[in-house]
Amino acid sequence: MYSYVRYLDQDDLEDEYIDSFGREFEVSTLNQMQVQKVNLTFKGWLFDPKFQYRFYTWTSNSNQGEAAQVVVAGKLSYAFHENFNFGAGIDALPTTRTTNGTFPTWFRTDHRTIADEFFRGSYTTGLFAWGDITEKSDYRIMIGNNLSQLGVSANELDDHFETVSGAVWWMPTTGEYGPGNGFGDYEFHTEPATLFGLHYTHSREDSQGQPEINSFDNSQIRLSDGTRIFSPNPFDNDVNIRQATYEMAALNAGVKYCGYSLDVEYYYREVDNFSTILLPDAEPDATLPVKRLTDQGLQVQASTMLIPKTLQMYLSGSKINGEYGDPWDMAFGFKYYPFKRREVRWTTQLLYLDDSPVGYNSVPFARGGNGVVVNTEFEIAF
Repeated sequence: MYSYVRYLDQDDLEDEYIDSFGREFEVSTLNQMQVQKVNLTFKGWLFDPKFQYRFYTWTSNSNQGEAAQVVVAGKLSYAFHENFNFGAGIDALPTTRTTNGTFPTWFRTDHRTIADEFFRGSYTTGLFAWGDITEKSDYRIMIGNNLSQLGVSANELDDHFETVSGAVWWMPTTGEYGPGNGFGDYEFHTEPATLFGLHYTHSREDSQGQPEINSFDNSQIRLSDGTRIFSPNPFDNDVNIRQATYEMAALNAGVKYCGYSLDVEYYYREVDNFSTILLPDAEPDATLPVKRLTDQGLQVQASTMLIPKTLQMYLSGSKINGEYGDPWDMAFGFKYYPFKRREVRWTTQLLYLDDSPVGYNSVPFARGGNGVVVNTEFEIAF
């Protein structure tokens, strides 16, 4: 069972923002209480301990009435060997560290930095394999329908099954990096624990197979000013994009020791091979202003246990270097563990946004957000 109650105050954000093409948009802000998520998971094995199942219901209160605000999904797998496990179903593409099994061991309750959110993929249906490479290194690979299938029906997907995402990671010193390889040294390692990871993803994306703007855990390809490339007339030149190829690599490294932690992740993304269509009013020779989009990003997250097992302080931030803007964010917060256990925690955070290119109902940042956001959550994760 996983759930949390959130108070969110975005009233200090600026009311409007202007994109790279001079178009003005309203920033949708919230000031409210939310029962943000309820996730019930059933997992175990059937007939043979190696034949495993995982089924879950996953709902977002802030998205009531939106597409995919309730997800009922799951997956089946078989553990052939410690070096090879194979499964099929709905799962997260391992595009970045936060989509590779680290949730919910995060600093920011159930949300990422804006760079991670901007570059990552999401959940889709497909085939996946994972296992040990050596005693201190592991891999995971997935072949799926698209970058983000939640809220997208089967007849909206194209006929290409070519989304591929893989990750390898190495833990050279201790051979582990805490529960789920998550963030923060709650365990208080007495020997430095280290992690190095590499992720790569390729996907041919179609305009029809994209989630709605506020779809639950939505992931879409955007310009660095927040413009969705599959939105109508994205470059304001009467040309729509029908298809595009997404390629992204992420490199990460981290260390944990005596209650301190430091984690960094670098992102590099290219989007090209555009298939376009002219709008009725377009000039006959109208084309896209770019043949390839190239964006880079970096996130840094650090923490310390002020009181072992009880109080943690963290600082996290990220920056995107893009062709249509260089947004960034910074968060400072505390996590309090009232029962001296990770399963129950209270997080209070101050978040600053500078031209956020991402945002939807279930996260504290708003698209185009400039200014300060305050959020606090009481969270349970059993």
